[in-house]
Amino acid sequence: MFEFSASTGLVGLAISSFVSATVLPGTSELLLLAVLRQHPEQLWTAIAVATTGNTLGAMTSYVLGRLVPNRVGAQSIERARRYGYPVLLFAWVPIIGDAFPVAAGWLRFGPWRSALLLALGKLARYLVLAGAWSWITGI
Repeated sequence: MFEFSASTGLVGLAISSFVSATVLPGTSELLLLAVLRQHPEQLWTAIAVATTGNTLGAMTSYVLGRLVPNRVGAQSIERARRYGYPVLLFAWVPIIGDAFPVAAGWLRFGPWRSALLLALGKLARYLVLAGAWSWITGI
């Protein structure tokens, strides 16, 4: 088995979680579990690193969406803003979730509110994953 230091694992986790939040494929969940397996004392740090990296990756997609000209009517944009923000909590969902931050940027959702909802959804996913791992392994 491949052994790595806690700092190396956390750097790899940051990179993987960032890339995983874009349209590029990534394996942040597997890397999080690998870090927790080898360095269980890094539980909260690993969750924070994964959440931060994944949120920054999603906000990069949001910015790319902002670069696309928006030709949708103001009424449609307002309706999307009213009902669309909660969807950002599910940006972690494989395949379809990557489009949510891009759409939020394209529809000119507020960046701070978008970042908060993206971070909350991603944090919840990593908490569930790490919690399940801890429960299963007894760590």
